[in-house]
Amino acid sequence: MGNPQMVMYEEEFNQIQTVVDRLVRDANAKVVFIVDKNGQLIAASGDIDNVDTTSLASLTAGNIAATGGMAKLLKEQEFATQFHEGEKANIHIQLVGNRVILVVIFDAKSSLGLVRLRVKKASEELNHVFEALLSKVPEPGADSPFAEITDEDIDNLFND
Repeated sequence: MGNPQMVMYEEEFNQIQTVVDRLVRDANAKVVFIVDKNGQLIAASGDIDNVDTTSLASLTAGNIAATGGMAKLLKEQEFATQFHEGEKANIHIQLVGNRVILVVIFDAKSSLGLVRLRVKKASEELNHVFEALLSKVPEPGADSPFAEITDEDIDNLFND
């Protein structure tokens, strides 16, 4: 089965935002954000005024997709963690529950070890939130006002 369309409720969004806000502090990161696999920004925290989060979210999703292709070529399920080191900024990317992408941007004020430690805890929390979120989402077509309409009903409507 493919990834079901995610519906975000306010309660879960607030829980996600709390995790992201805490991760910025605990990992001493500059920016933390969560993106879905389609490149849509879900939540962000930190010094986001200086970052084009929309473009970065899209590029991150593309990066995950490309890395997923490499994983398949190497007969791997997925590469869940990525790290990119720059002169001034570093990016730690973590796939959470094969549903969303957690991105942490940090500089020399933090360390990869600290970021990885804090990301592990945050990933577990986020996984619980997304599992609860998916359990709230009804099956496609359930409770739909059109669920009880048959093809015969539609034919009869247009045959009059």
